[in-house]
Parts: sequence; structure tokens; C-alpha cells
Amino acid sequence: GTTMGAEYFAGYVTEEALSVDNLFVFLIIMASFRVPRAYQQKVLLFGIVVSLIARTGFIFLGAALINSFAWVFYLFGLILLITAGNLLKPDSHDEDSDGLVVRLAKRFLPTSQDYDGDKLFTVENGKRVLTPMLLVMVAIGGTDLLFALDSIPAIFGLTQNVYIVFTATAFSLMGLRQLFFLIDGLLDRLIYLAYGLAAILGFIGVKLILHALHQNTLPFVNDGEHVNVVEVSTGVSLTVILGVLVVTVLASIFSAKGKAKNAVSGAKRHAIEYLDLNYETNMAERDKLFARMVREENQIRKLPEKYKRLVHNETEFLDLLRKAHAEHDKAQVRAAQE
Repeated sequence: GTTMGAEYFAGYVTEEALSVDNLFVFLIIMASFRVPRAYQQKVLLFGIVVSLIARTGFIFLGAALINSFAWVFYLFGLILLITAGNLLKPDSHDEDSDGLVVRLAKRFLPTSQDYDGDKLFTVENGKRVLTPMLLVMVAIGGTDLLFALDSIPAIFGLTQNVYIVFTATAFSLMGLRQLFFLIDGLLDRLIYLAYGLAAILGFIGVKLILHALHQNTLPFVNDGEHVNVVEVSTGVSLTVILGVLVVTVLASIFSAKGKAKNAVSGAKRHAIEYLDLNYETNMAERDKLFARMVREENQIRKLPEKYKRLVHNETEFLDLLRKAHAEHDKAQVRAAQE
């Protein structure tokens, strides 16, 4: 009834919030591998399928552990508290997109530098080689496994009903594809997202440990007896999760720092995409990218002076903008001569 509905909604909202963080890493990986826009949907679909498979496996493993060992709640709670702490570290998303498997593949296997459509393998100089498309899928698959390790303990902290856990996880993943293209340009604006997710995961981690204490069977904790502690209800959990997300989004959207970071990161991304001919070759689409970059440059000029000073110290960013403008001027001259 009402309790199960609240558990499902709390689980769904939590998984969707964690999925936004997952998408942020997907964007970093795709930008790092310079995946052409036309093939991003295929990469994203692969990531969603792998994520669903990984999380399904972890769901059944987690359910089996919970049914056999009550102390697993301590472990799940500790995992979430550690994850929350890691999210609070500066540059928690600035991770090397080339994981161990990708680095080994590049070192020991013949790999092409260029994409060949959406093929995973291609032929160069008569030899069969890997394409960057295969490497980016390996990188995304690896991040899926890491995110599954965080998300499954989080939802088990809200409900132990396996059916609710699976459906909430599956439906949150099914909406990832639409969510990706909806918030592609907005993710950089959510500058306080990591803090919001850290608060949610920390809260659920504490909830799990309280639940573990309430059902304690460990002999070295209270002589193996249950500990009389307050347990957090599903209604309170749902209220806290929604409240944290609302505060996080509003603080990110209306803060001057959020507006500044959004303009800078947007201009940088569009400049890179404009200069990368592998990303988009259609001149009309490239002109749209350039127009977006110019619009974001105008937003930067309107920033308060303290944020402008930060931008002026970004020599690499300013060089990138100059290159984009120079390339656009050349394209205009070529178009006039034709």
C-alpha cells in the first residue's frame, strides 16, 4: 500500500539522482575520447544495458547476503559513508577516463587513432585493429560497475523488498537516455550536485547502520543483543532526499558561481566541438556550435569582476577561444570565395 509506494518512490528518486552523477562521468569519458555526436546515442545505450545487467547482479547478490547475514547492513552503511566522503573531495569527477583495462588495451593491442563510423574494429594497413569506439565502451562499462557498487547499497537502505529495488533501479535507468540529452548542457550548472549526493548517501549510510544496530547479531557489539536505537521511517527518508535535491538544484541554479562555471564550461565545450572536425562536419551545425560559444562568451563578459579575473587566468581556455574564432574567420573567407 502506501508504505510500499513510498519505498518505491524514495528508491526511484535516489537512483535517478545517482544516475545524474553517472551521466556526468559518461560526458567526461565521451568528451575525452571525442566521440562524434552521431555515435553518442549508441555509446549511451551500451552504457545503460551494461549498467542494468551489473545492477541486477548486485541486487540479487545483495538480497542473498541480507537474508543470510544481518551484519551486511553495517558493510553497506560503511560503503555509503566512504562514498559520501569521496564525493566531498575537490575534483571528485576529474578522474582518468582511461581505466586499467583501457590502458592495457592501448599498450598491448593494435588500436586505431580514428573512428570508423560506429564500428568496434577496423582494418589499417591490412591489419585488424580496435577502434576508439570499443575503448570508450570498455571505459563506460567499467564506470557502470563502480556506480553499481554505490547505488545498490543506497536503495537497500530504503527498502529490502527485492521487487521494489529492481523496478526502481530499472525504471530509473530506462529514463537515462532521455535525461542525458535533456541535461547535456545543464550538468555543468549543477555545481553543488556532489554535495547533495554526499548528503543523501551519508544519510542513507547512517540509516543503514542504525538499522543494523537495531537488528544486531554481532557478538562484539552489545554482546550480540539488539541495540535500542531510533530507526528512520520511509516517510522521513523520502522527505530528506527530496529536500536535499531541491536545495541542491536551487542553490546551483541561482548562485553567481554556478552561472559563471556554466558559461565557462559551455564555451569551452562548444569551442572544442567546433574545432574537432570528427565531432561535426556539417557547416550549418558547426555554425550553431560557434553561435552557442559566442553567446556564452557574452555571458562571461557580464560576470562580476571577481569571476572575470578567474577566467583571465585560464590561458588554455582563452587560447582555445582564439583558435575557434580564427577557424571561424577562415571558414567565412572560404565560404565567400566559393
